[in-house]
Amino acid sequence: MARKAPRHAEAERNDYALLDATKKVLAVDGAHASVATIAARAGVGVASLYRRYRSKDELFQHLCALSLDQWIEAAERGLEHDDPWEGLVHYINASVEFSGGSLGPLAGTVAVTDDMATRFTRSDELMRELVERAHVAGVLRPDVTAMDISLLIEQLGKSPLIEQLDRQGRTDLADAARNARRRMIAIALDGLRPGHPRLPGTAPAPALLAERWEHTPADSARPPERP
Repeated sequence: MARKAPRHAEAERNDYALLDATKKVLAVDGAHASVATIAARAGVGVASLYRRYRSKDELFQHLCALSLDQWIEAAERGLEHDDPWEGLVHYINASVEFSGGSLGPLAGTVAVTDDMATRFTRSDELMRELVERAHVAGVLRPDVTAMDISLLIEQLGKSPLIEQLDRQGRTDLADAARNARRRMIAIALDGLRPGHPRLPGTAPAPALLAERWEHTPADSARPPERP
């Protein structure tokens, strides 16, 4: 594999540092998070960001695309498992680990680009393949849908305890909090197995997640943030 040019490799590292920082800042500040706050947390200069991205929206669109790449990779690796259950569990755990749903506060605040739409479609196809494979193998309860899995990941990706300890700088409790989170995830995953009472209500429609990303004219009128 060809080695990346130093400048390109540094830009890629900065992008993933920004993605991680953005998720953490959005969890606290929501969609109104400032680029300055995100850049400071990622250790990246604000001026250098605006040399690469013309606006806050363009930065967020790029980070959404990177996040979708993580979902795609998690699903592809899950499908590499011979065991359908282990493959699905890998996908869920990997997605929760990189907090796949924590860019949710951006929904409706930035326009969905063609690049984002293409990656979302690919991610969705792979995830549905994982779910269908688990259903066929009889290892996933029949009333659980791909949408249920997506919503579960979004909920498990949030950890108020870890976020609070992070804000407090309580690194002494970080390992214990992560261990507790792993236990909660294991409990939730057990609920996906066959043999439980039928889930209440009706299965959520795919539009429940997709339509929240519709971009309104009021949002597009918002001026781009500058340092």
